[in-house]
Amino acid sequence: MPTPITTLALGPEWLDPEWLISTFGLLGILAIVFAESGLFFGFFLPGDSLLFTAGLLTADGKYITHPLWLVCLLITIAAIAGDQVGYLFGRKVGPALFRRPNSRFFKQEHVIKAHDFFEKYGARSIVLARFVPIVRTFTPIVAGVSKMNYRTFVIYNVIGGILWGTGVTVLGYFLGQIPFVKANIEMILIGIVVVSVLPIVFELLRARMAAKRGTTLAEKAAAERAIQETQQHYRGN
Repeated sequence: MPTPITTLALGPEWLDPEWLISTFGLLGILAIVFAESGLFFGFFLPGDSLLFTAGLLTADGKYITHPLWLVCLLITIAAIAGDQVGYLFGRKVGPALFRRPNSRFFKQEHVIKAHDFFEKYGARSIVLARFVPIVRTFTPIVAGVSKMNYRTFVIYNVIGGILWGTGVTVLGYFLGQIPFVKANIEMILIGIVVVSVLPIVFELLRARMAAKRGTTLAEKAAAERAIQETQQHYRGN
């Protein structure tokens, strides 16, 4: 008999990975992965913790009775398809995205952050962003806005989708068979969330430390001009 698994709700019940899987099953996982991968309103959905829990529950035989290879294949396809839609959305909407007003489900700062991430890492950002919450949702959209070469995007999208979709799920599957992990699943999930947001925290701390070092008025003005020029560039295209 499968060992019961109790996860700690890291937010509202409807964002708890086990609740989502127990309620919507594999189809629910695929829908969430698809939405979080490229639909701008999906940035708040659980990603890493959901995939880890999916792998864990596949190993446990609870809620998910499909073989691991099929679960990984479908999740990877959903992740790749989500990024493809995000890219095409960015190509279609283009600069209008940078003029979109803030709302409950949309913040300009998320787009700017994804744009900076894309500018810093180039094509590699499509793979790296998979492992950074929020950024992973907006990066394919920004790639579309920036008119990244489509063939290059597809190649990096497939690589990222496999590494993230299959990698995190398989990790959950094998770690889920270890008694210590099963006994401490709440802390494991919290650890996954903490690790996944570390890149964002690091960037915030780096920016704050730079400010404490005494940025001159000229440097502040130059930074503000750079932001304005970036926004004007997309508005003018």
